[in-house]
Parts: sequence; C-alpha cells; structure tokens
Amino acid sequence: MQAIRSILFHAAFYSLTTLLAIFGLPILLRDRRGVQAYARFWTGTSIWLLDKVGGVKVEFRGLDRLPQGGCIIAAKHQSALETLALTTITHDFSYVLKRELMGIPIFGWYLSGAGQIAIDRAKRGQAMADLIKQVGEAAAQGRQIFIFPEGTRRQAGAPPDYKSGVAHLYAATGAICAPVALNTGLFWPRSGPLRSGTAVIEFLPPLAPGLDKKTFANRLQTEIEAATAALIAEAVADDPGLKTALAD
Repeated sequence: MQAIRSILFHAAFYSLTTLLAIFGLPILLRDRRGVQAYARFWTGTSIWLLDKVGGVKVEFRGLDRLPQGGCIIAAKHQSALETLALTTITHDFSYVLKRELMGIPIFGWYLSGAGQIAIDRAKRGQAMADLIKQVGEAAAQGRQIFIFPEGTRRQAGAPPDYKSGVAHLYAATGAICAPVALNTGLFWPRSGPLRSGTAVIEFLPPLAPGLDKKTFANRLQTEIEAATAALIAEAVADDPGLKTALAD
C-alpha cells in the first residue's frame, strides 16, 4: 500500500511542479517577494500532497528559536523534503546553491527571480569571497540564508562530512546562525519509495556572532549531529522498520 502511495505522490508532485512552472512564468515579471510567494505556494502544496497522498507528515520543532531578520540557517541535509518545507516557514529566503542550477531552463529562471545565491565553484579562491559578499548583503537586508554545511544530501545515519564554508560565512558576515537537525531521510530517501510517518525538522538554539571559526564549527557539528541522532532514534523507536533507511 505504501509503495502505491509513494508512486502516486511522485506522479502528483512532478505533475504539479511542471504545471506551476509553465503557467507561472508571468510571475517572473514580479519582484523577488512575488516570486518567493509563488514558490511557497508550490512548496506548501507539495508538503500537503506529501501528507495526504504520500503518507508523510512534517512536524516543525523549535520555531520560536528561529531568529527574526537576517541570519544563516545551517541545516542537516538528508532529503528533498527539507528543501521544500523550510521555505514555508521563512519570510524572505535564499538558498546557497551551485551556479549550474541557475542555467537550467525555467527552473533556473525561478531561482534567479526568487533571489537565490549562486556560487561559481569554477572560480576556486574567488568563489568564497563572492559568496561572503552575497550572503553579507542578503543578511543586511534581513533575509534568511539557508546553507547545508555538508554540501549535499547524506543518507540518514551516515557519518558527518561538514565543510568549512559555513564557518567562513559566519565569521566574515557576523550573522547569527540557526542550526537545524532533522530525520527526513528516513521518510523521503534519496532513492527508493517514501516511508509513512512523521518527519521532524528541529531548530536548535542559535549560535550568536563572535565565536572563533574553530569553536563555531565544532559546536555546529556537535549540536546538529546529536540532535539528529536523537530524532532518528525517536522515529526508529516508534517504527523499527525505518532501520532499513539507515546507512550501513
């Protein structure tokens, strides 16, 4: 039954995405806030479909810890789920993403119109300086900047692989950082069908500006990993079958 729900969800999700992308093209004539509002309609509808069709609910915890105004939100990344869901609870968001995504027809137009922050990895040394400038400007405008410290999705339970980029951004911009733990990879894995249940996305206590980079990096990884492990353990205790989604 769950396999069928998973197939139906993916069919509905990709159909919705295609239709909204095509019929929403006039939205690109609006400003960043207008494009983001349309994006939130897409992501909100997708999360609704995930619940009603796919059998996966999303629970947010610690929303009262989300800083108001400009900040860096450093989130664990296990699934497409958090990429969608996090946009629904922020007012003016930007994801740090690779510039190649901006070149995808239609999809890239929406990313650009919504004011997302692209990093050109081909520039090597200059890439971080450009990123610091963009993130600093966005934070000064009161925007909430999402970054995945490990750079890419990691299977639930996989050993951590944090990069240094988020620590450089934190130190250079002086922005407050909100760590985010989650267990989404148990329910919407990178490959394979959805698994029913409640995926949890938890905001942890923010890290105030002023820490040195090494202390910040250690605290960020330690706190996110501990909270993520607890969320995974909680989910597996409720449904032992979720163990099959964990990395070996």
